[in-house]
Parts: sequence; C-alpha cells; structure tokens
Amino acid sequence: MEPVDEARVFSNRYELTHLIARGGMAQVYRAHDLLLDRVVALKILFPELSVDPTFVERFRREAQAAGKLSHPNIVPVFDWGEDAGTYFIVMEFIDGDPLSTTIRDQGTIAPTRAAVIAASVAGALSYAHRHGVVHRDVKPGNVLLTNDGQVKVTDFGIARAINTEEGLTQVGSVMGTATYFSPEQAEGAVVGARSDVYSLGIVLYEMLVGRPPFQGDSPVAVASKHVRDVAPLPRTFVADLPVGIEAVTMMAIAKAPDDRYASAEDMRADLVRFIDGEPVLADDPEVAAAHAVNATTTMGAISNTQAVPIFPGPRTDLAHRKRRDTRRIWIIALVALLIAALAAGAAVIASQKKAGPLVVPNVVGMSLAKATSTLSGDGLAIGTVTTVASDKPKGTVLSTNPNVGLPVAKGTKVNVTVSDGSGAVRVQVPNVVGKQLPDAEAMLVFLGFQFSVQTSNVAATSANPANSVLSQTPTAGQSEPRGTSVALTVVATPTSVIVPTLLGQQASQAGAILGQANLNLGAQTTACSNSYGTGIITSSNPPSGSSAPPSSSVDIVVSSGFCTSVPGFGATTTYAEYQIALNDSHLVPSSSCLPVYLVTATNPPPGTQLSYGNSVQVTCTPPVTSTTASSGGGSGGFHY
Repeated sequence: MEPVDEARVFSNRYELTHLIARGGMAQVYRAHDLLLDRVVALKILFPELSVDPTFVERFRREAQAAGKLSHPNIVPVFDWGEDAGTYFIVMEFIDGDPLSTTIRDQGTIAPTRAAVIAASVAGALSYAHRHGVVHRDVKPGNVLLTNDGQVKVTDFGIARAINTEEGLTQVGSVMGTATYFSPEQAEGAVVGARSDVYSLGIVLYEMLVGRPPFQGDSPVAVASKHVRDVAPLPRTFVADLPVGIEAVTMMAIAKAPDDRYASAEDMRADLVRFIDGEPVLADDPEVAAAHAVNATTTMGAISNTQAVPIFPGPRTDLAHRKRRDTRRIWIIALVALLIAALAAGAAVIASQKKAGPLVVPNVVGMSLAKATSTLSGDGLAIGTVTTVASDKPKGTVLSTNPNVGLPVAKGTKVNVTVSDGSGAVRVQVPNVVGKQLPDAEAMLVFLGFQFSVQTSNVAATSANPANSVLSQTPTAGQSEPRGTSVALTVVATPTSVIVPTLLGQQASQAGAILGQANLNLGAQTTACSNSYGTGIITSSNPPSGSSAPPSSSVDIVVSSGFCTSVPGFGATTTYAEYQIALNDSHLVPSSSCLPVYLVTATNPPPGTQLSYGNSVQVTCTPPVTSTTASSGGGSGGFHY
C-alpha cells in the first residue's frame, strides 16, 4: 500500500490514507471511517468515468448487488455515495492479499489448499446465485486471502441480477476478463450461473499448474481459444497431480454449459469430497477432455461456412461422380460390416469378463464406511476389522485380506486393517464456536481435520445467528491427530426473520442492513415527508419488527423532501398574485402568462401534496374586457 499524497475526506466521513490497488474502473483506497472509528476500503470511480451515466449506473449496480449479499466468503458493502461529482463504494477492509499475488509468488498451490480456496469461492458464488446475482468476473484478482486463512470474493462490478432486464450487459456485449471467460461469455451469449462455474474452474486450473489453460497475444485471441481450443490436462504440467482434483477442474471448464456442474454448490460438494479423501463425482479427466474435443469440433463446424464452387458451362463431372458414388456405397457397406463384427467381438469379450471371477477392489486409503460401501457394491462384504497404530488418519483402511486385485467369489468377506490414528501428526483443534459454518469448515479443512454437522433446536439470536457454530467436539485447544473428525452443532436457519429497523436510515444503506438480516432490498419509491430529509427512509413493507421469510424482499419509501401543497386561486387571481403564493409554498411556477392574466387551472391541481422545489404548470387567460356604449352629443366611446 502507498500512502496518499494528500488526505481527502469523502462525505465528511471517510478519510483516505493509503492506495491499495488500481482496477479497470476504479481505484481502491484504505480509509478511516471518522464516524465509526474503523478502517474501511473505499472504491472510487475514476473521474473521467463519473461523467458517463453508463459507468455510474454500473457502479451503482455493483453497490446494490453486493450490498444485499451477506455471506462469510463475500466482502460486505457498507455504503455508497457521491462527493463533489465523484462516486464511491465503502467496503470491509480485508487484511490480506489477492489470490493472484499468491499464485505469482508461489507458482503453484498444493492441491488440497487449492481445493479449499475453490470450495470457499464456490460457496460464495452459490449464495450469490441463490439470491439472483451472477458475478461475471471470477478471477484470482477478485479472490482475497486474509492473513487468518479466510477466503473472500469481491468486486461485483459487472454483476447482474439474473431476472433483470437492464442493459449494460445484454446478450451480444462481452464483459469480464478474457483469461477467465466462459465460451458463451466470449461469444456475447447469455451468461448464467454455470458461466461463473467455468471461470472458477479456470482459476482452479491456474492454482494447480501455475498458469491458465489458454494464453495469447491479445484478449481477442484468448477469448477465441476459450471457444475453439481444448484445454490440456493439468497433468501435462504437473505429472503427480491427484486425479480427483483434475477431474473436478476439467468438468468445471467443459465447453458446453450442460456438461459442467449444474451449480456452484455441486462443484463445492465435489471439492469437499476430494478434500475428505473420497471419490469425486466428476467424470474421468480424459473422458471430460474427449467431450471437450467433440464440443469444440461441433462449434467449429457450425461457425465455419464453406463456399460451394460454381461450375461454369455444361456439367461434365456428373458421370464421373455417379461411378464415384457407386464405389463409395460399397466402401460404406464394408465399413459397416467391419464395425458390426468388432462390436460383436467386444460383446463376447465383455460377456466373458462378466462371467470371470470378482477381484478385491482397491479400498486402501478409504474410510471404513466408504470401503464397506465399495465392497458391498461389488458383491463382497467386510470381514474382520483390525486396528493398528499408524500415522494415517483414524479409521483409514491400510490393507485388505485377500489383497487388492486378487480373485474372490461373490459374497466373500474381506478382512481389513485400519489405522487408529495414534501415529498421525497431531494438530491443535481451532476454536470455531461462534463462526459461520462455511468459515468453520474452511478452517478445519485447512488444518487437516474432517467435520460432521448437526443442527440444534436453539433459536437464532443476535448473539447466535443462524448457521453459526454453537459447540464443537473435540473442544478448542486440544491436540488431536490430523484427520480427526470435529463434530459441529450449528444454529438452525429460521423459517422467518425479523425485518430490521430502516426508518430514518439512508436509502443507500438499506441493502446492507437487510442483507445482514438475510433479506433483500425490493422496490424503492419516493414521497415527500415533513419528518425526514431527502434520501432518508420513511417506511418499509413489510414494516420494521414484523416477520418475513428468509431471502424475501422488503420495499422501502424514501423521502423526496419536505411536503407542501399546491395553493388555490380565485376567479380574479392574477398570475402575479399566484406567483407569490407558489413561492410562499416553496414551489416553482411554470408558465408563459403575463402578470395581469387570470389563473384558470394548475397541474397538479390545488391541494396536491408535493415536495419543496417541485414545479407547477399554471394555465392563464387574458382579463375580460368590459365595454359600454353611450350616446349624447353624437359622441360615443369605449370604457374599460
């Protein structure tokens, strides 16, 4: 961080102290919140972009999108506003570094640690997707690693509500970072939750091998490779990479969205399986690569148009073509017979294999429960279980009798030897009581522990919010073998939540306040108020203190200024007189009337409630002229 040359205070509250980073739209500063006496991060839109309504709207949407997301792995947004024509967002200050710095400094990240980071990001994306927000720019620079091991996702600068019709990121416009584009994003097509899954897969790939799968001389060249090229298997760069994490990576970066994980939550669950040492659900990496080849070939065939040559003069080639077509038919028939023969041979070989003896599957390294399930699925059963001292996690299968790969009859009982964990590396159990479950899981997995979760009947309170850890076994501070399972008891997620107090709060803070209560900001309407100034919330629906379903929307009414009424007028009220009445009511007349004209109508009509400073359209007519004819002395005249 670089100290700022000249301190500036935004909105008489946020004092800049250090420059943290510079991005494509804004600079991020460390700042001091003078009101609450805390350190915050201030993201300030570049001055040259603050005059562009499109960029200002995108900036506002970032604040709104992130402000309603409250998750342990998402950087919270506290406030946003404008100061002397400069727009800014106030966020939590994260004491740590972006993942991009870690990759640059370390080259590669260990598979288990990479899986923990990716699982945390997937959890954050899953939460955002459930709340209708797609990130659209998942990359290492937007993943922050705190000094105490937490993972935070930031920068929803081009995020877009899934169900909105806003422009800015419509189909056909490409936004994001080319290195981490999904194929559909590179083509300007519809972008959804599975696009974020793809981008996270690219990030995971880079963590594992130290470089992204596609590189080029320009963003356009890289984006094209996302659409047309097949990513090399990570084992190409790291030979001893575990197959499980490679399979998760290749499934996440499948070309076709339907071939990827159905959701970020599904990807997170598979990453947790890998972390726990269990088989993942993703296809074998080579199978996934083959699918990618097929998908790429198909897209290439659709995208490329071949010109058909035009033959000038008479078609002398038709006779030759007829003979050529006859030969082609015979060749196709012979190939079909050959394929049928090969298929029949394969069927015979397969049936012979099925008729052969069973073999003991490889269950070494599995937990006892997983080994039991695997053996049962192969028609075998667990026999005697012998526990011995070992440095492997407690309950891990060390060997089998008969040995792995030996032929056995169906129903054979396989004896297993498992570890008692006594020789395993002992680690101090961390204190996760009071933490949100995703944070607790990440801490335990990072230290090599497993975990189990049960839900308590204790109602959620401000001291013990929903999904927070109430208790743990073993307790914090105990030294336990790595691989030990820590039992966590968490507060149940309520079926309803209490709408927080919004009355009197700035409208720009509503999203963050509601997000902390697991609610979303709904529609915003304005109305005048004699109790609250401009931009202050005057009411909400449902009202503060009432119950509402979790993740439901709360509508707010925001003050547009103090109230006044459109004054009345009489049959002889002149425009000059009515101007004075409007000014006394803090309203602005709009008319082309002359001062002596008579007022006949107003829009809005008299009695209408408006905010100070509003305009009133006045309709006038010239004054009526009276004439009197008189005679006498042959003279006459007109009198007004």
